[in-house]
Amino acid sequence: MDDPSPHRKAPAPAMTAGQQLRHLRRQAGLSQLDLALIAGVSQRHLSCIETARAKPSPSTLHALLSALGAALEQCNEVFLAAGYAPRYAATPLQAPALEVVHGAIAHILQANDPAPAIVIDSNWDIIAANVSTGLLLAMAGVPHDAASGLNLLQTLLAPGGLGDRLVNAQEIRATAWQRASREALGNPTLAQRLSTLPRPQHDVPGQSASPVLLTRVHSAEGELSFLSTFTTFGMPLDITVASLRIEHLIPADASTSRRMKAAFERWNTDNPR
Repeated sequence: MDDPSPHRKAPAPAMTAGQQLRHLRRQAGLSQLDLALIAGVSQRHLSCIETARAKPSPSTLHALLSALGAALEQCNEVFLAAGYAPRYAATPLQAPALEVVHGAIAHILQANDPAPAIVIDSNWDIIAANVSTGLLLAMAGVPHDAASGLNLLQTLLAPGGLGDRLVNAQEIRATAWQRASREALGNPTLAQRLSTLPRPQHDVPGQSASPVLLTRVHSAEGELSFLSTFTTFGMPLDITVASLRIEHLIPADASTSRRMKAAFERWNTDNPR
């Protein structure tokens, strides 16, 4: 039975394409004139699009969304709201069409040895890793059957994972939580996963000689220290490809570099190719 209460709220209407563009523009901190100049449209036409007084063509939408650096999923939503078909597909990761992507990933991972590198998707699942990642986990005493098949958030935040082996666990966990929380705003699957994990205490990094937050790992041979960098695919045209990122853990000191090289050389000796 319908609720007869006069205070019942009506469902919020879906945002128009113009409203979504205006929201994205404001998020980016751009004025209408700024965006118009970058996208190559007139400010007046942009104003008419945002207020639904004009319907943008697909090419105009593409120019505006590209200028805003909008996520491909968001681009699809704007195209649908404007009455057009979605522009970007989400190809299954194992589809033949992504063979070139897998080849690029394999090349990058192998080239990063003897430094660890992993590939994570939008849910922070580790979908691929190089040999050195497994060696690092073993040196840290983290149980694992394979480097891939883990979830990075899970192993950082849950008890018994890599997070318990970090020298600066509070800082790393707080940083990972904040980053994942931002990404979870548009990702229900990630939001659900995050809700099952313990929330770390917020921590303000202390004074450090390093200009960036390092990942510092306890190991049987002493502390290992890494600088984290990310690689993403340039100009992706597929949602799956756009969601992938490769994290490289680059040794931050000579001692860490030496130990990782020695571990990798031992592995090569035991596993001749």
